[in-house]
Amino acid sequence: MPRLIIRSAESGPVTHELTEESITLGRAPDNMIVLEDASVSGHHAQLQRSGDVYRIKDLDSTNGTRVNSENVTEVTLRFGDRLRFGKLEARFEADLVGGAEPLPEVAPIEAQPAEMSVRPADFANASPFPRRKKEVDPMRTAVFAAAGIALLAFLASMIAVLLMHAPIL
Repeated sequence: MPRLIIRSAESGPVTHELTEESITLGRAPDNMIVLEDASVSGHHAQLQRSGDVYRIKDLDSTNGTRVNSENVTEVTLRFGDRLRFGKLEARFEADLVGGAEPLPEVAPIEAQPAEMSVRPADFANASPFPRRKKEVDPMRTAVFAAAGIALLAFLASMIAVLLMHAPIL
């Protein structure tokens, strides 16, 4: 039978057998599983059974619901998932009779650094986006040319004005 083991600093681990189709969790006394911690919202989350699996849904709680260190709004739970409601940590354990088993330990992978970082001869662009074609816009070129000429004329006039008012030595 699936169960949720909730750990708190005050009471230690508490196991809740999951037998209902819908189970609410939170600090309010009308929840099926009452979590007595100030970091937990009144109606924090809901467990919903669909066939043989449970889904957890965050009920717009203040501190959010995390599954395996990721904030979630709704997700299907798997054997061994670690949940967090505010500051409280929990672990979802599935029915071992139903065939769910823990994942095997991950073996370390030996990776060697690359010998060289040269692009292969037959390498093409790996981007899924096509290259931009360079288009020449004659109007844009004309506007930039006119702006450049206007800037040079302005600078030349400013220099001329400064030279007119410069004292003669």
